[in-house]
Amino acid sequence: MEPVEINAGEHYLRQLRVDDRIDDRHALADRFATLDDAGEHIARRANEWETDAGCSWAVCEQLSNIAVAEVGVSAKGELFCWVSPQHRGKGIATASLEAVAGFAFGFLDLETLTLAPCDKAGERVAQKCGFTPDHGSHGVWTRLR
Repeated sequence: MEPVEINAGEHYLRQLRVDDRIDDRHALADRFATLDDAGEHIARRANEWETDAGCSWAVCEQLSNIAVAEVGVSAKGELFCWVSPQHRGKGIATASLEAVAGFAFGFLDLETLTLAPCDKAGERVAQKCGFTPDHGSHGVWTRLR
């Protein structure tokens, strides 16, 4: 699948990039030990687009094009979101997950989405986005179309 950009209000979502104009490796520095590791991650995400295994986006500030988070969905409907520490608590995860859920239900025609929040803040985001705990699967939250 060709990468798709999504307008998410104050932020827009675009494919992670490393090229002569944009280098998202620095935005991922908090998650990876080296820039090479971040570059490999970006290459894996590009491969997921190409093979229809999943879709992922850099969440960028509208005016600066600087990535402040990453969000994505697998072909199986598994959502993930990561926000850089200095940008947490600003509603970025909630807005980004809502935008991707709309894409997943509408464009990808998925019926169910799952999310595995790793802490209480993640659970609050999941709840705001309409997910409910799946009591049959520890730590997984579910949202139906």
